[in-house]
Amino acid sequence: MEEQDIGLLYPSRSGSCTGSTETIASRLPSRQPSPTELHVPIHHDGIESFQDPSSPLKSPSLSNVQDTHFGLRLVGQKTVTRSRTLPHLAKSDTALHLSSELAGFEFERDKALRMSQWVLAFAIVNFDLDVGPVVCGVHPPLYLAPAEKENIAFSCFPDSLQFEQGSEVHSFRIQDLGVSHKHIVLDHGINRPDSIDGYLYGYSHFSQRRDNTSKRGYQQQTSLVLLSHLQYPALFTILIMKLGPLFLTHGVPMLETACHNIANWYVPSPGLTTELGFLGSVLHVELPMNADIQQLTETASFHEKFDPTLHLLSSIAPLDPPPISIFEASLSHLWSIWECLILCEPILVFGSSPAATSQAVWWLRDLLRPIPLANDFRPYFTIHDKDHALLVNKLPPKSGLILGVTNPFFQKSCAHWPHVLSVGLKSSPRRQGDATIMAGPPPGWCTRTHRRYISKDRQLLAAIEKACHASVQHRIQASLDLRRHLSSRTNTMLVPLNRYLNTLIPSPTERTTVSDCRRLKPFSTADFFSSLKANGSPLPFKSATKRREFYERWLKTPAFGLWLAQQEEVVHRTLQDKWAG
Repeated sequence: MEEQDIGLLYPSRSGSCTGSTETIASRLPSRQPSPTELHVPIHHDGIESFQDPSSPLKSPSLSNVQDTHFGLRLVGQKTVTRSRTLPHLAKSDTALHLSSELAGFEFERDKALRMSQWVLAFAIVNFDLDVGPVVCGVHPPLYLAPAEKENIAFSCFPDSLQFEQGSEVHSFRIQDLGVSHKHIVLDHGINRPDSIDGYLYGYSHFSQRRDNTSKRGYQQQTSLVLLSHLQYPALFTILIMKLGPLFLTHGVPMLETACHNIANWYVPSPGLTTELGFLGSVLHVELPMNADIQQLTETASFHEKFDPTLHLLSSIAPLDPPPISIFEASLSHLWSIWECLILCEPILVFGSSPAATSQAVWWLRDLLRPIPLANDFRPYFTIHDKDHALLVNKLPPKSGLILGVTNPFFQKSCAHWPHVLSVGLKSSPRRQGDATIMAGPPPGWCTRTHRRYISKDRQLLAAIEKACHASVQHRIQASLDLRRHLSSRTNTMLVPLNRYLNTLIPSPTERTTVSDCRRLKPFSTADFFSSLKANGSPLPFKSATKRREFYERWLKTPAFGLWLAQQEEVVHRTLQDKWAG
């Protein structure tokens, strides 16, 4: 099978994310925010500006993803990019109109700097029938390397479509190349903030409608992409779901309003619970303490019972559609999938749409918390990604890699991967006759190597399977119950390790009599397994042998090394503070 390009359309298997007009975004309350909600004080000490903050930022239009961006130039570097290997085409009337609107879009520099603490910029991507997707504008002005622009352009468009016309929202994760381009002289635009984890996160609203005059029968519409350094999929998915349709209807003025709204938000501090005014509605949002701390509905700080139609835990996966719907064909295997995640096993997540794969990958990533992320994950990955050759090749896949794909090409190129999760409903038989046949593996879980160590909760499984046929509200609640159960297993898995680590903390006598004894003693594998044998584990392992095998494997994962280093740092800092006190 040859690589399938973005122009080839693959219909979905039945039952995946649908184009329903009723979404959580539409169900969120849309009351008019008060002046204090939309115009709150902002603190931005330490943010560097290149010119007078009062000077406005104008956003010129870009005709191609690889053109020099906003007057930025590379010092002493020549590159060959897609624009130099393909013909330059005349802009369409729509593109020219968009260029004119963006050129007149003024945004004060200090507001752009405040906005960048949440959202770096919005990218507008159009589909050219001869070239493919191209970034035609970025606002507020922000430098993007040519490789980043091309990555964004291809990642924001589906490469296999679940519908003939309509819209969808999905997210992606790409390498942040900003650090490698510090030598670029900035003539315009804001100083691009440093990346948090080395990646850019994009949240895309894509739409298309039928056009019989087009060579392909479709008018491939615009993708509007929210770019950020923050892992807030629930929050940013809601934002782009609200803004995308309004941008398509009203154009750049609606984008300008959204930018002003975001610039007026409080600084995103750890654990912040706040109300964010956005396009005439108010979002009740809680931020996590850090990227490795899980947000739980039971401990949310909204001062009232968590309601998924009113409240947003920013770091969790979107709840629309309910996650149990996309995992329906694999519900009975989720306990095995959880074990593979904890043991840093690579997983290929196959779906009929980027919306399905990105939601599934974010949901799986969330289950790893509070274990530090030791692997790469891509909510939606295409054959055009600059990391394609690095992540997809004939070598064994990287430890812990979670890859969300829709192109059937990956079924062949990743045939040697040990685990494949195909998301979707149980009943999705291949259709014959006039209807086209779906591409890719059928929904379900396929593993070549894993044998489950821990017993599943069959009572919970029965309740979840029953909820799959209930109302949307029941499916959302069942999804939250399932998330809580599997997340608690992650914390419970760490109980024997935390118990053993407590024995490694120096006693008060040791801290005063032994020089430099203000950190954990060395971790001993033999001593840990002695402790495990004596005290056991709260998890329902199938046998003592299975329990030992599981922890033996986990101690060899990169996640264990990161987790241990994190615990050592916490203990060292605590002992240092006590000593200083």
